[in-house]
Amino acid sequence: MPVPLFRSLVATAVVMLAGLVASVPADAVPAGRSPGVAVLPAGFLWGVASSGFQSEGDTPDSNWRRHVLSGASPDRIGTSVDFRHRYRSDIALAAELGARVYRVSIEWARVEPRPGVVDRRELAYYDAMIAAIVAAGMRPMITLDHWVYPGWVADRGGWADPATPGLWLRNARRIVDRYARFDPLWITINEPAYYVVQEVATGALPAVAAPAMVDRLVAVHRSIYDHIHRRDPDAMVSSNSAYIPTVEPVIDAQFVDRVADKLDYLGVDYYYSVSPADTGAWHAAIDEQWLAPVAADGLYYALRDYARRYPATPIYVVESGMPTRDGAPRPDGYRRSDHLTDLVYWLQRATGDGVDVIGYNYWSLTDNYEWGSYTPRFGLYTVNVESDPTLTRRPTDAVAAYRRITAANGVPTTYRPTRPAEFCSLVAAPSSCTDPVR
Repeated sequence: MPVPLFRSLVATAVVMLAGLVASVPADAVPAGRSPGVAVLPAGFLWGVASSGFQSEGDTPDSNWRRHVLSGASPDRIGTSVDFRHRYRSDIALAAELGARVYRVSIEWARVEPRPGVVDRRELAYYDAMIAAIVAAGMRPMITLDHWVYPGWVADRGGWADPATPGLWLRNARRIVDRYARFDPLWITINEPAYYVVQEVATGALPAVAAPAMVDRLVAVHRSIYDHIHRRDPDAMVSSNSAYIPTVEPVIDAQFVDRVADKLDYLGVDYYYSVSPADTGAWHAAIDEQWLAPVAADGLYYALRDYARRYPATPIYVVESGMPTRDGAPRPDGYRRSDHLTDLVYWLQRATGDGVDVIGYNYWSLTDNYEWGSYTPRFGLYTVNVESDPTLTRRPTDAVAAYRRITAANGVPTTYRPTRPAEFCSLVAAPSSCTDPVR
């Protein structure tokens, strides 16, 4: 997650809620509902997620490649996990997990390396990769923009240039026209709010141009949504928002609320939690994600909040996972397998309380390049990029857990989380504290 936005929003949330929490006596907090785990529908979509820049390796000229080469990032990207050449074996690993969806991005910087010049070799790579996902029995989830654009667009000013939306749409329509026949799920723009802040943080966008970039992202989403539906009236199209505790409704006013009529499902990414007992989410703001709290019950509150604010729209958890430092055990002792299973429990609790959740993607199948560093590890399969030239995929304890989950279509109704719910979660405060689930 981008450092400046996360830091400021967590600080805002803590300040806003300090008085609230102090003013709510312990005996005023309701006991919550009795435990009950819903059985998920047979068509529930279990998946894994990735992005091109973070996993393909040997990236072409782009805004992010330039940022990395400037020395601003602690680690060079190099080969990353070499998904570019190992996609068939990684897709096979996902299929063995029982995944039904594989999220990928199709990188504009590869497809159009120079203005108006389409690289047919790169399109052939994406043709083969998408076809391999389908052949393995999975549905592609295609991200059109995962924060990366060609270097020649950066030369023109990136999203500060009024011409960028038209160039973006030209490429996006090309991708949609080529892959609509595979009936993918579509993500137009990955985490739009973070995209804007990341552009400012890396120096690619003047801060004064941020509102204009938001407006342009809204415009291109609305336009490409219509184009996708002209090609496939039954298409499922969305964008995914990184859920920030407490202040998410304020963030959503900038993008989600403005495109809500052109979302076939709500995409939500959930990672970090906040509570009076553990306000350590600030660790994620200083690139120590493995120290940030990841209370799984926060997913319940994020889903409940979205269901209350957008009651007519189904929800898909596009990204969710847990970071470790170089694959070592977390200081809090939380294992990836337990966290994953707990997340699924709380997802099923949300569906039992009437929240329409249609799918869940784990971030990510393998470790990858986390926007400047290989230290944070999120993968179901760990890959030691900097010390293992073979880039061997080694299963974590969560691989077996995810196989059990997909085979059973969730956790058993008798399952109880390995950790109790937070006494006063601030994920969707004040309701997550004053109307808790137990």
